Amino acid sequence: MKYGLFSGILWAIDTVVLGIALGMGLYAADLHASFVSACMHDIFAALILLVWMGVRGRLGDTIAALKTRNGQVIMLAALLGGPIGMSGYLAAIEHIGPGYTAAISAFYPAVGTLLAVLILKERMKLKQVGMLLLALCAIVCIGWSSTTAATIDNPVAGILGALLCVGGWGSEAVILAWGMNEEAVDNETALQIRETTSALAYVLVVMPLSGSLGSFSQVAFTPENGVVALAALAGVVSYLFYYKAIDVIGAARGMALNISYSAWAVCISALILHVIPSMLEIVCCIVIIVGTVLSASSDWRELLDSSRKNT
Repeated sequence: MKYGLFSGILWAIDTVVLGIALGMGLYAADLHASFVSACMHDIFAALILLVWMGVRGRLGDTIAALKTRNGQVIMLAALLGGPIGMSGYLAAIEHIGPGYTAAISAFYPAVGTLLAVLILKERMKLKQVGMLLLALCAIVCIGWSSTTAATIDNPVAGILGALLCVGGWGSEAVILAWGMNEEAVDNETALQIRETTSALAYVLVVMPLSGSLGSFSQVAFTPENGVVALAALAGVVSYLFYYKAIDVIGAARGMALNISYSAWAVCISALILHVIPSMLEIVCCIVIIVGTVLSASSDWRELLDSSRKNT
């Protein structure tokens, strides 16, 4: 469970730091800033993992894994979770605003849990599913509270983008869990394959199709990308914990813990950016953290006993 919680906390740091970068320099004035920052984020992540695996003498493991069916399956998961899911997310933000996008995209763990039950034969008790849905409702409330009618541009395109995000992110974890079910691909190797595949797809496909190549070339070597690199570092460590959680406790419970980042992001924004949360946000954050922890645990009595021993 700790791996999933750490993944959520670190992804919240990634989110907040990336948001800071988007408000700096050329990013702040660029219409394609979201696509370019997502591309740069995954490029930095791929480079960080290249160095990390190289220093540890494990690049050969990644090359060997790419030749296996499991490694190629993880490449598919990378496309679904990276360029496809993220592009849908960014398109939704553009057309219906961040609030509605957050509210809709929050349901990707529900889709992922359903797929994990149907495909991977994972099991979650009814009370766990109930806690997951409660946490998702709290995430929806946070997103909904930040929404205004003025943010809506093209509702059809926005909703389709958000649904693409839900499908991409929800299926990514399930496919990853299947891809890591053999010793040929561990969580670190899987992550390097994922980030490298995603970075290449952004550069070769997403940037040209979105008309962002010009912006990419202008922003690529600016100082604010140092902040993006910091976000990518937090993202890499987050993904390492996330993949470990999927490998250890399964896709459904791993996703449930990972979405706690919505609550942690509010807390980190308050600490770093001095953004004071509303009472509704505070209550929702508590519900999200408690709900995700309980949804990932099948034995609540054992969880309570363990927490008492640690206090």
